[in-house]
Amino acid sequence: MKMGKGIPLNDQDRIPWLCNLHDILQRDVASGQHVILACSALKKVYRDILIQGKNGAPLKCDESGKEEKLAEVKLLVVHLTGSFEVISGRLLKRKGHFMSPELLQSQFDTLEPPSAPENFIQISVDKNLSEIIATIIETLK
Repeated sequence: MKMGKGIPLNDQDRIPWLCNLHDILQRDVASGQHVILACSALKKVYRDILIQGKNGAPLKCDESGKEEKLAEVKLLVVHLTGSFEVISGRLLKRKGHFMSPELLQSQFDTLEPPSAPENFIQISVDKNLSEIIATIIETLK
């Protein structure tokens, strides 16, 4: 709703949402599924939450009531890069999306591109979709 009104999100808005996404990832990965999640995890701390939960690796209780550490979600970040001008031009062509193009600058201002030791690849949005998909698939092999 905030973004629909042209108001950028802050950490208080994003962190509960990221925690929910972490829980979904944890559940689906634990059930043996391979998961693709598309979101703008703009800061390293956001990506850490997706992997580990809010307070580091999550805990669960076994049958005896003893806490045990759950496995971290293994995450490959696909960092799509592009100039402000290219991405802005694409946003202007979208119809009916909740994020207005005026919010793009706040996204660029918040962005902390992934870096070592994060597990990531960087792909330019100047590539066509089939090239982007091929790069991702090759990386996952």
